[in-house]
Amino acid sequence: MSQADGKQPQPAKKGPSAKTLARREARTLAMQALYSWHMAGQSLNELEAQFRVDNDFDKVDGAYFHEILYGVARNKSDIDGAFEPLLDRPLAEIDPVELSILRLSTFELKQRIDVPYRVVINEGIELAKVFGATDGHKFVNGVLDKLAPQLRAEEVRAFKR
Repeated sequence: MSQADGKQPQPAKKGPSAKTLARREARTLAMQALYSWHMAGQSLNELEAQFRVDNDFDKVDGAYFHEILYGVARNKSDIDGAFEPLLDRPLAEIDPVELSILRLSTFELKQRIDVPYRVVINEGIELAKVFGATDGHKFVNGVLDKLAPQLRAEEVRAFKR
């Protein structure tokens, strides 16, 4: 025992790494850009340029932002088709913020297997808590919880063991 109270010192908890924070910022901005793309139909090039001018990208994973923005747009039909059967209402009735989050998260589940499925779900929930409707995070969580075992069956099984 090294402390006077008889308790062992605990290692200091480390916060998220710079890479993790840069990815989180990239997701946040990509979700906002996807929302704008959905609502206004702006070209992706214009949107990306606007977001890069209007936001400080020093602490943003710019390549990840670009990959999400263009990847979701290129694969929109496939992405929507992956989660649409899991919805409790027609796609057209989904809140645009939550739709943008579902598209971003589904893209990550399908294309970025280097990102653990639990991280994808958690990041989607956090985005919905900040930007979505009051209970939007519950909706996003419910859809992604059903989608993850379909897209990442092996990873989900391994985690549950």
